[in-house]
Amino acid sequence: MGQLSNKVVFVTGAARGQGRSHAVRLAQEGADIIATDIPAQVDSVPYPLATAADLAETVRAVEAVGGKIVAGQADVRDLAAQAAIVERGVDQFGRLDIVVANAGISNPASTLEMSEQAWQDMIDINLTGVWKSLKVSVPHIIAGGRGGAVVITSSLAAMKTNENMAHYSAAKAGLVAMMRVMATEWAPHRIRVNTVHPTTVATEMILNDSVYRLFRPDLDNPNRADFEVAARTLNKLPVAALEVEDVTNAVYYLVSDAGRYVTGTTLTIDAGGAL
Repeated sequence: MGQLSNKVVFVTGAARGQGRSHAVRLAQEGADIIATDIPAQVDSVPYPLATAADLAETVRAVEAVGGKIVAGQADVRDLAAQAAIVERGVDQFGRLDIVVANAGISNPASTLEMSEQAWQDMIDINLTGVWKSLKVSVPHIIAGGRGGAVVITSSLAAMKTNENMAHYSAAKAGLVAMMRVMATEWAPHRIRVNTVHPTTVATEMILNDSVYRLFRPDLDNPNRADFEVAARTLNKLPVAALEVEDVTNAVYYLVSDAGRYVTGTTLTIDAGGAL
């Protein structure tokens, strides 16, 4: 019996990367999983987003560790689509206890040169989309009357400034303020709300040509090794990027009984990047 046996978890952005890692680990700990990810590419995003095949692989991975999962494609900007999948999962599993609001995008650009659409997509997905994810899910936790936990994926960018990230930093910092209000509002229901703040993580959001060029504008065709030379300068510990499991370990702590009195906090997993 895992520490999350008889619990049900809703994970957004679950088709790959951090979201898949969270879903699989929490399933290993006994939880049933409700999983969503985006159904289409976003034009302002310069790398391929997750596909139906990626989400199917998450389903396979969860089932491979003995977990049960209800999964569907839903854009976090689409409140009705998210609500339908959450309702389907709650109908099947009978409850909801934990939400991991993980979905997000990156589309770096300088503040005055970014397009209006790039700004709007960022705020709509990384900030408003989180609110919509929680709006359709947390009422089920409240209705259960057993308490629960919410973890929101923010970023080190909410705490430390970098060029070309004004819209990203604004969205991720907004999540912190929103989290603190929610932690206050939902405390009477014994629902804990926290944010996690990773530095760079080795996922498709980071490991792509657009980010390599951003980090190494001095090179014509930079690769991952070139990116890592620059990325190591962000962190005090000698590492270019975290692995997804490093963030999952923090999420697991916050949703498990080990973190049962932790709420309203900003947990950094940053290899000393904020120092």
